[in-house]
Amino acid sequence: MSLLVVGLSHRSAPVSVLERASLGPDAQIKLLQDTVAAEPAAEAAVLATCNRIELYADVDKFHAGVAELSTLLAQHSGVGLEELTPYLYVHYEDRAVHHLFSVACGLDSMVVGEGQVLGQIKDSLAKAQDLHTAGRLLNELFQQALRVGKRAHSETGIDRAGQSLVTFGLEQLAGGGAVPDWARGKKALVIGAGSMSSLAAATLARAGVAEIVVANRTFERAERLAQILTDAEGTAVTARAVPMDAVAAELTRADVAVSCTGATGLVLTAEAVATSVDGRTGHAIPTPQSDAPADPRAQRAPLPPTSLGTDEGCPLDLPAVQATAGFSVAGEAAVAGMGAAELEQHAAWVDNGAPDAAPRAPRSAAGTATRPGTAVPLDPAEDTDAIAALAAAVAAVGRIPERRRPEPVADVVRPEPVLFLLDLAMPRDIDPAAHRLAGVRLVDIESLAEASADAPMAADVDQVRRIVSDEVAAFGAAQRAAHITPTVVALRAMAADVVAGEIARLEGRLPALDDKHRAEITQTVKRVVDKLLHAPTVRVKQLAAEPGGAGYADALRTLFDLDPETVASVSRAEDSTTENSTEKKARTEGQR
Repeated sequence: MSLLVVGLSHRSAPVSVLERASLGPDAQIKLLQDTVAAEPAAEAAVLATCNRIELYADVDKFHAGVAELSTLLAQHSGVGLEELTPYLYVHYEDRAVHHLFSVACGLDSMVVGEGQVLGQIKDSLAKAQDLHTAGRLLNELFQQALRVGKRAHSETGIDRAGQSLVTFGLEQLAGGGAVPDWARGKKALVIGAGSMSSLAAATLARAGVAEIVVANRTFERAERLAQILTDAEGTAVTARAVPMDAVAAELTRADVAVSCTGATGLVLTAEAVATSVDGRTGHAIPTPQSDAPADPRAQRAPLPPTSLGTDEGCPLDLPAVQATAGFSVAGEAAVAGMGAAELEQHAAWVDNGAPDAAPRAPRSAAGTATRPGTAVPLDPAEDTDAIAALAAAVAAVGRIPERRRPEPVADVVRPEPVLFLLDLAMPRDIDPAAHRLAGVRLVDIESLAEASADAPMAADVDQVRRIVSDEVAAFGAAQRAAHITPTVVALRAMAADVVAGEIARLEGRLPALDDKHRAEITQTVKRVVDKLLHAPTVRVKQLAAEPGGAGYADALRTLFDLDPETVASVSRAEDSTTENSTEKKARTEGQR
């Protein structure tokens, strides 16, 4: 069996895809159960966070495992397999171990070095243990990942390279200023009472906000979090709990709102946000429209006369072309992005004009045609030559590269924000259209990903990478050595049976042998067998721990004609013992 991970994260997929593919608690349970029920997989664990969804499994076939795990992820996420596949990544054996260890250290996080992922890995392991989908391999892997993550944070300054997603988000809201200076005296609304929301509430309390209102679907959990915030030492924040139906009213009083729930739909719509800030900026706030792009042809105005006639038979969007001064409908820029068929159609249109024989371009005083909207002479021969050259390019590469002029962007003076929104949920809780509202600053998972993409890497990151590499090598060696242990145990058991059989035969031949001599002979034979087996078994364990050493177990079974079922029974017994001990240890650590 071999370790396989199939997943997608903020590094491989856009936030919109991650949002749709997110898995709720029930979906995660069903995914785990279906994975271990599938033929290629014997164990399974799911790591689902706000910016990654990964399925780990112990499989006996690589290609079949990849196909099965990809299909299961698509089925349970609700995103079609064809759409999901381009964003999936696959890691196998040592690369899969390296990936999880890197995740545990915060190297693969949106904010490098954040430590919250350790708690999420621990939760993933606990869920797999509760459902009995984690066997020896995944128990050892996830336990080791937790140890590697803790080592990275204790032995290096990786914490200086990044912060938690909450802290980073608040820094973005503060616009580059100090979070305590920005937060001091503000009224905060925290929607949700889970781990991320609780961390956000505690961070805001330490930053110096004056009041925190906690809203949650389960009112008792909101009350519990509010009480914890009130009783916390070192803060003077006032905290209270409200039901979810009070969110709209509380938003009108809040200066900052943080939302992280497990809701499948929007918790705060753009309309609700607009209502909450209406009047606070000194003027009415227009409600933004949906972010869905409109079809530019749906509202096209009637086509004005052009230098080449009507738009019938022309593949161009002529109003857009003519809106740009000096932009020839016959030149290279006009046909950017066209395929061969469109280019041929466009060339015929330029050469012949519209089918209705509409008048040609107006003439300048010098009697030459001019480009639309300008007095620049239009040279038909020049444009015809350009199109001929472009046709040759199409034949070679299949399509004309697009060359679009950037549209001028008008500077819009926006009022200072009066409401700061931090959306840490996946799928998102707050309508992204709210970022267009005057007086609102919205930071969500997508904007956090963009802000952290070019964050400088601290020198400590290199040290953590070395730790990860060393730990991966050690884990691989231990796994390879463990793979041969059942074979060695079976060999020694066979040797013990041979010794017992020979001693029994000796007793039959020498019935008068007293107990003292029988014991001495038995010990002598056992010592001989042990000495003969010691060097080869120690050496085979060393060799098996090296890369490519898996074949030594097969060689040992062949040379000594060991019963495969005996080896398998030893392996099952060891797996059962390992699982019980690791589960007990994990539960003990979780209670601390």
